[in-house]
Amino acid sequence: MPDLQPDGFVYASLSQLMALEHRVRGLSFLARQPLSSILSGNHASRLRGRGLSFDELRRYIPGDDLRHLDWRASLRYGKPFVRTFTEERDRPTLILVDQRMSMFFGSQRSFKSVVAAELAALSAWIAFHAGDRVGGLVFDDQGIQHIRPLRSRARVEALCAAVIRSNQKLSATGPDSESEHQLDTVLRSCIATAGHDSLVCIISDFSGVSAQTLQLLRQLSAHNDVIAMQVYDPLALELPQQGRLTVTQGQLQVELEVGQRQVNRPLAAFLSGRLQDVAQMLRRSQVPVMMLSTGEDPLLQVRRELGRLTDRAR
Repeated sequence: MPDLQPDGFVYASLSQLMALEHRVRGLSFLARQPLSSILSGNHASRLRGRGLSFDELRRYIPGDDLRHLDWRASLRYGKPFVRTFTEERDRPTLILVDQRMSMFFGSQRSFKSVVAAELAALSAWIAFHAGDRVGGLVFDDQGIQHIRPLRSRARVEALCAAVIRSNQKLSATGPDSESEHQLDTVLRSCIATAGHDSLVCIISDFSGVSAQTLQLLRQLSAHNDVIAMQVYDPLALELPQQGRLTVTQGQLQVELEVGQRQVNRPLAAFLSGRLQDVAQMLRRSQVPVMMLSTGEDPLLQVRRELGRLTDRAR
């Protein structure tokens, strides 16, 4: 691990992530009315929610929901019986956090890797205060850390600590990506882990997406509620008209004069095109997308994006 002092902008700290608990009050991935949930998407049915578990079989009482009649028991005993259910008290929330080298970049406020760390903590605290179990998969270019979902502050801290371990291994002189398809590997692992009726938050710049990524997202969202949080840098939307931009790739560093037309135009087209390609792929997956910039406080953006997506779902 490099000799560093986390400043909250290039590198995150555990205390920084844990302190976000007190800033998520009033935030929820689920609206009061299920059809207004950001997770309702294009589906006509209700949100999967936390699910129902069988409670007991008892005699019918006027006012009971007739859809819960147990016809077999009613015919057997000659009197109407109903099955009663209770809502499950929690459900698993899995947070997938990208800490690959592609995330180690930022032109304003914070690096993408730090914004992703903050978003992971915000998502974890929102889920925890909703009564859900929290866990996740933290991945970098070398591997994946698995944190099994539990409902406890200690488990949220364990997830945040895993994020910090990967975050603080990042370095401008670090090696290039060792796994071109790491995102797809993580999604496959999540599909095997999540099962059914989990909430999955994917926090990434989605570098390296492919047709296989699209297929895996659809497979994951077929049985779970999925939110994609696409982290991007403002440079992808608008390059400065003058000045110099230092680009690094492992040991190689190149300084570009962005004021020159032959540099500015192709670089701007490449960055904006890449961002649009990812956004288009995510839209095709029909997974709700929150676009989050490195240039602004993640909490303010999450609050705004939750409102935007909830309005769209109504």
